[in-house]
Amino acid sequence: MNETSPAVYKRVLLKLSGEALMGDEDFGISPQVIGSVADELVKTHAMGVELAVVVGGGNIFRGVSQAARHGSDRATADYMGMLATVMNAVALQDALEARGLKTRVLSAIEMHQLAEPYIRRRAIRHLEKGRVVIFAAGTGNPFFTTDTAAALRAMEIQAEVLLKGTKVDGVYDSDPVKNPEARMYDRVSFSDALKNDIKVMDSTAFALCRDNDLPMIVFNMNKPGSIQDVVAGKAVGTKIQAAEPTRFAKES
Repeated sequence: MNETSPAVYKRVLLKLSGEALMGDEDFGISPQVIGSVADELVKTHAMGVELAVVVGGGNIFRGVSQAARHGSDRATADYMGMLATVMNAVALQDALEARGLKTRVLSAIEMHQLAEPYIRRRAIRHLEKGRVVIFAAGTGNPFFTTDTAAALRAMEIQAEVLLKGTKVDGVYDSDPVKNPEARMYDRVSFSDALKNDIKVMDSTAFALCRDNDLPMIVFNMNKPGSIQDVVAGKAVGTKIQAAEPTRFAKES
C-alpha cells in the first residue's frame, strides 16, 4: 500500500460480518481481530474518507439459523440477532476511540444509554464532521439481514460505494476453500450475481444496489492495507455493478 495514494471515494460504507470478528475463536469477539480492524479503519479515515460501518452479529447470535434449529419464532430470533450487532458496534467503537478516532453508534432500535437513534440527517452530519458512523441493529425490522441494512444505509447516506470485507480475495466461480481451481472474478454484473445465486451478499442487497446504481466491491479484509487500496481505486477484489460485463481476473 502506497500511503500517499489519494482516495478516489469520498464517502464509503463498509459491511463487516460478525464472524469476521471471531478470529480463531468459536464464539464472541477476538480482541486481536477487532484491534486489527480498528487499525485499518483509522488508516483509511486518515486518507480523508468519510467512513460508515455496518457490522453483523453472527459471532454472537444468528436469527435465521437459531429459528430453524430450535423452532423458535423467526421475528423474535431476528430481534435477538439485532441486539448482537449492537454489542459488536459498541466493541468496535471502543477500539476506534482507544486509537483516538471519534465515532458514533446509531441504532435502528432505540437504546439511549448505548447509542443514538438512527436519523439519516444526523448520520450524514456526523460523517461531515469527520466521525466514523457505526450503524447497529440492522434495519430495525425482522426478516431483513445486515447485508440488506448495509445496502439501505449506504444509499441513505449517499455513499459512493459499498465495501464488503470477507475472508477471501473476492467473488469466485466456485468455493475457493473447497476448489483450488476456482477462478476469481474481476468484475461481475448485479444481474449475473443474482442469476448465479452468488452468496457473498443476499439477493435483496444485490437488487437494492442494482436498482439504485450503487457499486459494490468485495475484498479480503484480512490483508493489511486492503481497505486503503480499495478506496484508492486499486485493482483489489471483485467489483459488482449494474450493466457491467462479467470477466475473470487476469491470471497472475
